Amino acid sequence: MKNLFALLLIILVSCISVFSQSSEKLKTLSQNKTSKALQELKDFLSIPNDALNVDDIDKNLGWLESAFEKRGFSTEILPTTRTPLFFAERKFKSAKKTVLFYMHFDGQGIDPSKWHQPNPYEAVLKEKKETGYEIISWDKTKENPNPEWRVFARSSSDDKGPIVMILSAMDLLDKHLKGKSKINIKVILDGEEEKGSQHLPAAVLKYNAKLLADYLIINDGPMHLSAQPTLVFGCRGITSVVLTTYGPRTPQHSGHYGNYAPNPVFGMAKLLASMKDDDGRVIIPGYYDGIEFSEAIKKVLQAVPDDTLKIHKIIGIAQSEKVGSNYQESLQYPSLNVRGIQAAWVGAQTRTIVPEKAMASIDIRLVPESNPEKLKALLKKHIEQQGYYVIDSVPTEKERLTHAKILTFEAGKATMAFRTAIDSEMGNWLERTVASGLGHAPIKVRIMGGTVPIAPFINALEIPAVIVPLVNTDNNQHSPNENLKIWNFTNGIQTFLALMVK
Repeated sequence: MKNLFALLLIILVSCISVFSQSSEKLKTLSQNKTSKALQELKDFLSIPNDALNVDDIDKNLGWLESAFEKRGFSTEILPTTRTPLFFAERKFKSAKKTVLFYMHFDGQGIDPSKWHQPNPYEAVLKEKKETGYEIISWDKTKENPNPEWRVFARSSSDDKGPIVMILSAMDLLDKHLKGKSKINIKVILDGEEEKGSQHLPAAVLKYNAKLLADYLIINDGPMHLSAQPTLVFGCRGITSVVLTTYGPRTPQHSGHYGNYAPNPVFGMAKLLASMKDDDGRVIIPGYYDGIEFSEAIKKVLQAVPDDTLKIHKIIGIAQSEKVGSNYQESLQYPSLNVRGIQAAWVGAQTRTIVPEKAMASIDIRLVPESNPEKLKALLKKHIEQQGYYVIDSVPTEKERLTHAKILTFEAGKATMAFRTAIDSEMGNWLERTVASGLGHAPIKVRIMGGTVPIAPFINALEIPAVIVPLVNTDNNQHSPNENLKIWNFTNGIQTFLALMVK
């Protein structure tokens, strides 16, 4: 019995050693590749990529064709009703599965006056000092760049950085690992993700056979705050509603008609307040129907290492709402958020009037259990129960003189949520692969709070999908001074390499 125990111990130690050496080898290869890969990233970032500019998109497509074909991919430009998609594919004899990777190469527009560098499309290297980030010579990247340095440029993190990461991983696969990948690789790159990707669902129907794969991996967005490997198994959807309450036909003198003409702002405030309790939970009956957590799911949510105090400090709050018992649990529910209110004038333009109307813009984040039309119907019913005559247009003169409480209800379209089961075949494969290839078990996020335009594409493709984010959380995505931490760049190369060979 002792001999058997000793043998098992030797095997276990051996396995741990191989596991460690394997991830360390991938890490070393990625570190050694970083310097050269950064030069390619700088080149790619120098091409402007605002989706509104067709010439910009065409230049990016040309760069992508050259870069992927250099790595042995077959490439194709896929026309859509708007901006073309870029498609690349490479097959391997050693492959057991086919994985489709989704990224985008367009970026948000820029306001150069808000950037702390001459040109947001000319990447600069910065080092953090006591007074903030300072530009240092790009030549410093040519030999052992500091993992804490950052590349500042539009789309460095969202989403050109990950594209260069997968290209660099492919170089390492061919040069150091005999070109043996355990997955066939398909890559689909979007040229108008920042504009909503409205063409994607139709493109799936048109190019379905070409896009077929066992799994879909989305490489977009930031890693967890802890910078640990992160797997995100879904994202919330979104729909919207605009509410308008009415007072007098035109603004009235608050001295002459205050206390007499109904003020629509008070009506709107009371109406909005009636939708939630003091803890922030929606109290409209049926709004949270279908949201249930098994003990296994609760453990998954609790396992995410969120630092509550740090989150509160970052966003500047003393206490959170009580929709769920923690941050992750709060994301499992549909939200009801007032994203803007407008009425009359404030500040220097203030006038002593009773406003003629008040508007509230609402967004509703959806989870897979949510039916957007049902939630909007519940909201509308609740408003009617508060005594409002609800219409979908500006009230007529007759309606104004007939109904004391009138509200215009304008419903927007919906982008659906998606979620892949954590204990699915894909989830188990990704967990094993990332843990083995990076030497650290990944954080598993059941669903993220935001909405990505890719969701309709995922639902139309009907294959399991998981988001594997790779960039630093504080990357200023969509904002001036967007950046990519070199540590994340190297780690991203290692992650792609692990997905190929583990």
